[in-house]
Amino acid sequence: MSAEPVALVWVLAATALVFAMQLGFCLLEAGFVRAKNSINVAVKNVMDFCIAAFLFWLFGYALMFGPSWNGLVGTGGFMPGHGWPPGLLVFVLFQVMFCGTATTIVSGAVAERMGLRSYIAASALLSGLIYPIFGHWAWGGMAEGTPTGWLGRMGFIDFAGSTVVHSVGGWLALAGCLIIGPRLGRFGDGARPMASANLTLAAAGVLLLWFGWIGFNGGSALGLSESVPGILLNTVLAGCTGGLAAHGLSTLLNGKPKIEHFLNGILAGLVAITAGCNVMGTPAAACVGAVGGALVLAGERLLERFRVDDAVGAVPVHLMAGVWGTLAVALLGDPALWGTGHTRLEQLGVQAVGVLACGAYAFGLGFLLLKLLDRVHPLRIPAEDERIGLNVAEHDARSPMLELVAEMDRHRQDGQLDRPVHVEPESEVELIAAQYNRVIDKVGDQMRQQKLLLDELSHAKVEAETLNLSKSRFLATMSHELRTPLNAVIGFSHLIKDQAYGQIDPRYVEHAADIHDGGKHLLALVNDVLDYSRIEAGKFQLNEQPLDLARILRGVLRLMQPMAEAASVGLLLRVPDDLPALVGDERAVRQVLINLVGNAVKFTRPGGHVTLSAELEPDGRLRLTVADTGIGMDPRLVPKALEPFSQLENGLDKSHAGAGLGLSLVNALTRLHGGTLVIQTAPGQGTAVHVRFPRDRLPASLSKAVV
Repeated sequence: MSAEPVALVWVLAATALVFAMQLGFCLLEAGFVRAKNSINVAVKNVMDFCIAAFLFWLFGYALMFGPSWNGLVGTGGFMPGHGWPPGLLVFVLFQVMFCGTATTIVSGAVAERMGLRSYIAASALLSGLIYPIFGHWAWGGMAEGTPTGWLGRMGFIDFAGSTVVHSVGGWLALAGCLIIGPRLGRFGDGARPMASANLTLAAAGVLLLWFGWIGFNGGSALGLSESVPGILLNTVLAGCTGGLAAHGLSTLLNGKPKIEHFLNGILAGLVAITAGCNVMGTPAAACVGAVGGALVLAGERLLERFRVDDAVGAVPVHLMAGVWGTLAVALLGDPALWGTGHTRLEQLGVQAVGVLACGAYAFGLGFLLLKLLDRVHPLRIPAEDERIGLNVAEHDARSPMLELVAEMDRHRQDGQLDRPVHVEPESEVELIAAQYNRVIDKVGDQMRQQKLLLDELSHAKVEAETLNLSKSRFLATMSHELRTPLNAVIGFSHLIKDQAYGQIDPRYVEHAADIHDGGKHLLALVNDVLDYSRIEAGKFQLNEQPLDLARILRGVLRLMQPMAEAASVGLLLRVPDDLPALVGDERAVRQVLINLVGNAVKFTRPGGHVTLSAELEPDGRLRLTVADTGIGMDPRLVPKALEPFSQLENGLDKSHAGAGLGLSLVNALTRLHGGTLVIQTAPGQGTAVHVRFPRDRLPASLSKAVV
């Protein structure tokens, strides 16, 4: 390195610019992460520079730039001091900044879930061991102008550190992401995007990094030579094309461009040009920057595919763009400016060797050491700390906004909105907290009103249930009390009607017949009331056994035949020969059929017919159908017809009317068997009532066969 005052001043100015990049990284990462972790990531950026600078002064410089041992590691120059030549001290200071840059790359990638103590250890590994040793391979002997590392002697070109600085940091960042895993909620069920806290802050960080890159690349000339203006022009141009390429590609893929892609595209363009900014023309530099910007989106998609969570996009920006920029030296650089004597293909091979060596060493050793460290002291913070954020969990660093968010979150978890949040006077959240308190006051009033209504509804429900139970008990008791005298009336009227005690006046016979028929009708109503009240009270017990449905259907047909003949209505039966048995209560099934056939006959005009049928459906259910050609009804009235003690006012002759329990009782008995009742009807087109019994009501062998 030149000792001329102008050269020293330029490199010192470049050193200051590179140091300013630490602030750029701090702003960028604090803006990209969520607010609850912004303080933590800022502290890590400051902490890793302190660690990197101290360790590089202590022994890192010696390992990287000391006298070489077999081209692998430096062996002298520990703890540089005031006794060294001024030019060499300037060089040391410049390289300290590079070590700090490589180290801070990791903090963004593992942000929001790596603890501070773990990060301190990771920073020490990178800055004290990984970076200086690989740096010696590529840059050993730089201060003297003669390569001493094995990669440098091969002709490996990395002018300002696309690989030495950025890829090294990117490889360790990738290793850290793989070991600690993704943030909670980043992937899998319920995955959500992790919104950046402050993109304005991130944009300011990118501009500051871009400004610092002038010193990063321009200072790497180690003097104010004629090449510096071209180096700076290439640097600025590559940043522009990187941002534009990422912006355009983001728009094409997402419809709307993501700001994060644009900002990271600028940085990726800068990283890519860093290796060859001194050996390329401006068109090549623009191309290198554009490809670097495009790699931001490609790298992000690749990481997401393998569920690797990089909080700020450090791996695509620094690792992938760094690899591309290093290879681009051979692909797009001017061979006359390389100074290696290689052909383009030979130089590409050398560059590829450098890239692979960096990956094998930085990622391999970094992954191994971090894995061992994770066993000794877990790198990842507990889930609860991650949930509340590292600002509070690790530093107890609070702010009015975070305090407000925490109180609102407690409201969400507890569900108790009876206490207002604290309003910090003259803070940025004063208005928000005050308005939130107004909202919860309103919500509290509404909740109290709802509670009063619920209490009233609960009281009314208890009263209704009590009344309903009393009604059921009354109906059951009265039904029992009525059945005994009714049976006597029916029996004696039957004897009088049949003139069992001798001949009587025919008029008395007719009156006795009327009494007998009326008594039977009343007994049927009483039985229906009793059955329904028992079902409603939950005391109706099914006497279940395998039933011969064909026999029951024929019995119902014979029983209802006189009623049908009296009404001049035809009564038909369709029963297949292979009709299976039904497991159920015979009396209940018979009652269902009698009620349905009786209704069908009543509402069918003379000359019409009623069909009683049974069928095994393809899905294994057993269906009983009673269909008539009667008057039908409006389908909208079907729900009302199923209500107990409900009669439809549809212009029917009042002789058709009953107690209004027929269909409701049929529905209740069907549901006791686990079945369903479906009514298909239309005015003037008749009615079909389908009773379906579930498959488990069939014998077990048949049910399995259907399945």
